[in-house]
Amino acid sequence: MQAVTVVCTCLLLTLVNAELLKNGDFEAGTASWNQCWNFVCTLTASDDTRFGKQYLSVTNRTASWMGPGQGIQVTLGKDYRVQSYIKILNDLPGKLGQRMELEVSFEFPDGTKDYVNAAMRHWSGHQTDGFYSAATSKLPANRPKGRVVSTNFYFQGPDPGVGFAVDNTSVTEITSDPDWRAKTDDVINRLRKSDINVQVTAASGVSPADVKIQIVQTRKSYPFGMGGLSSWKYVDPAEDAYRDWVHKHFNWATPGNMLKWRQFDWHSSGDSVPRILQTLNGLKSHNIKVRAHNMVWSVSDFIPLSILALSGDALRNAVQQHITYACNLTRGLVEHWDVNNENLHGQWFQEKLQDIDYDLELFRMVHAADPDAKLFLNDYNVVAQGAATDVRRAFLAQGLKFKAANVSLYGMGVQVHFLKGQEPSPTLVKERLDTLAQVGVPLWVTELSAEDDDPNREADFFERGLRALYGHPAVEGIVFWEFEGYKEAADGTKQLTPSAVRVLDLLEKQWMTNDTRPLAAASQYTVRGFHGDYELRVVYKGQELTNLRQTFTLGTDAKSVSVNVQA
Repeated sequence: MQAVTVVCTCLLLTLVNAELLKNGDFEAGTASWNQCWNFVCTLTASDDTRFGKQYLSVTNRTASWMGPGQGIQVTLGKDYRVQSYIKILNDLPGKLGQRMELEVSFEFPDGTKDYVNAAMRHWSGHQTDGFYSAATSKLPANRPKGRVVSTNFYFQGPDPGVGFAVDNTSVTEITSDPDWRAKTDDVINRLRKSDINVQVTAASGVSPADVKIQIVQTRKSYPFGMGGLSSWKYVDPAEDAYRDWVHKHFNWATPGNMLKWRQFDWHSSGDSVPRILQTLNGLKSHNIKVRAHNMVWSVSDFIPLSILALSGDALRNAVQQHITYACNLTRGLVEHWDVNNENLHGQWFQEKLQDIDYDLELFRMVHAADPDAKLFLNDYNVVAQGAATDVRRAFLAQGLKFKAANVSLYGMGVQVHFLKGQEPSPTLVKERLDTLAQVGVPLWVTELSAEDDDPNREADFFERGLRALYGHPAVEGIVFWEFEGYKEAADGTKQLTPSAVRVLDLLEKQWMTNDTRPLAAASQYTVRGFHGDYELRVVYKGQELTNLRQTFTLGTDAKSVSVNVQA
């Protein structure tokens, strides 16, 4: 039977940390592992070189939570690598895969429990061999119920009736990189900036001491977007503040719902199409590019009701009709399409059609309907910690599959929702992005959020996460999710949240270029500037000489500008 593994090599450890699990290779039988209550655990001799002499087979499961476990000692707030080799022993009729989860539970003094999904992997029937992948998890520092009495690690996930085998299981602490900030700053300086070579001459009679040269960035070229955009608010005449927030601070946008099939249905009626077009045209008129989210969604809860009962050619025809209509309506108004959203977490179309490669066909159809749109895979739990982080290996495999199939895959979208109360770990973010970058296509952060009860701590989380993402060479764009930036004060006025203040300081001050220097200092010099649109301004005796103003765009190549100052 095909096998799937959930982990192998440690990529970023600078120290060899102690193993928290005992007898993770089961060479000492089932010692240190709890009893297999109401299901069967059997030690099985191995002829697989990836196992040791024996492994543990888990069968006769009647619930998805059933799996072996072991008590461990962890330090809350630390990062851990969770790894195991797992082999799915059987599947069920009509299914095209199973999910394996490595879970950690926390018990509190009052007897209640809390859970962290340390790693997850979806096994697909299309796979023909086992493979290794890395799983890491940051166990939250803040538990809502106080002191933890005990912690337990265990396996769960496959459907009742599905058996699995486990071996070579490990939990070790990860040593975070103390130099992460310097390394991300170096990437930002090298890749997000280029040289502006400035040469200034002055006419006779113009004193250099009276001249100042300003190099002012007016617009960023790096994509920073507003995701979860409400089309209802955007077209509402009373929502000027909402539109101004979007227009002023972002150069990309992702509508939250209006382009999803259940809302954006080819046979729907009412005002949906006029509202969609008003929103898309409004964004375009303000030079804001659009990520279209999403063409189809392979999770049953998001399938249009009119489609649920279809199968075979009727379903295929309905999908083709939807794609053709959606692309015809939005052509020239959107830059990206998320084609088959969160396909790692749902395979409704593939299972309904019993065609594991139908996800490839969806890309072919969208590309044929709109050849200019850039097509994306898009999924969650591939970068942010505290959840099923091992999905990134499945995402890597999916990306490689699509790239090899030559179905016009442009990039991979990663939803980065840092969990409430969890400080982002730049070490883990880099490791996960490094993994996905192996596909060799651009990465886009399609949904970025952070949350904490303390607004200032939440702002810290946003800055830490943003620096790690913007400072990774494979990340081509970053879209915030439902980030309106304002809160209502006691007097009814709207004020920027601490998170918005911090984010705007990064986007519009620290990561924008504004250089002013007197001509007396140098007539020829270089400014290292962020990519985007610029103005060169000449100030003479405190007044700008507007007739000398120049505009230019700075890209990846150096730019030379010159000016002759005449009073």
